[in-house]
Amino acid sequence: MTTEQFDAVVIGSGQGGNPLARALVASGRKTALIERAHIGGTCINEGCTPTKTMVASARVAYLARRGADYGAVSEGLRIDLATVRQRKRAIVDDFRSSGKRGLEQAGVTLFFGEGRFVDAHEIVIALNDGGERTIHGEQIIINTGARPANPPIPGLNSVPFLDSTSIMELAQVPEHLLVIGGGYIGLEFGQMFRRFGSAVTIVQRGKQLLGREDEDMANAVAEILREDGIDVLLETEPQHVARADESIVLSVKTPGGERELRGSHLLLAVGRRPQHRYT
Repeated sequence: MTTEQFDAVVIGSGQGGNPLARALVASGRKTALIERAHIGGTCINEGCTPTKTMVASARVAYLARRGADYGAVSEGLRIDLATVRQRKRAIVDDFRSSGKRGLEQAGVTLFFGEGRFVDAHEIVIALNDGGERTIHGEQIIINTGARPANPPIPGLNSVPFLDSTSIMELAQVPEHLLVIGGGYIGLEFGQMFRRFGSAVTIVQRGKQLLGREDEDMANAVAEILREDGIDVLLETEPQHVARADESIVLSVKTPGGERELRGSHLLLAVGRRPQHRYT
């Protein structure tokens, strides 16, 4: 098998990998970029771009419900989540295509597939469309990003659960969304789906939401969410999760004792962990 030579190889097409690959080419180095799935990494495919697109739809729903306060009466509001999802997909596809064109026009050689190291400078790529390619890089940069983390909750493997990626692929609005995690991800999706019409309960183990923020700001955010009708539970620790007929039952320990929360859907939003797929 012929080995193609490169001055630099970037593994992962995220917000770091793409501009770095272009900069390496601009500096005169022959550069390859390996991407397992989609150009753009988390931000374009699973983070900023799709979530803000859906947040925009949720805000329209929120304003429509408040229209009567301003003299614009709209009756029979219905959320078509499949259309929200399709709009999100179309915008993401457009961003992906734009990113791919930019890399190609810059002179970056793209490989779509999953790579494994043969030695410190040689990588075999299992191409997504079949076959393998072997490349050699004098300099190799690993930029594989992160993925959603799953908390060690007893019973979790026995129930269907959502993460920050899969929740954006729902075709129907959840009746009652249980959210584990009071950070940025949990709050964004919690408010979004509340505005789409779901009942929402947020479970946060810490004394405040947004644990890295100042207490006064976190308290203000909690007040806004509660005004939206979201049930915010602080200092609440998940103990166990199970199925009961069509419901998901989350047992939690609160400052006031143990209680059970019942929901139709469960979102895990406890942060992200490094991606370790390239070995």
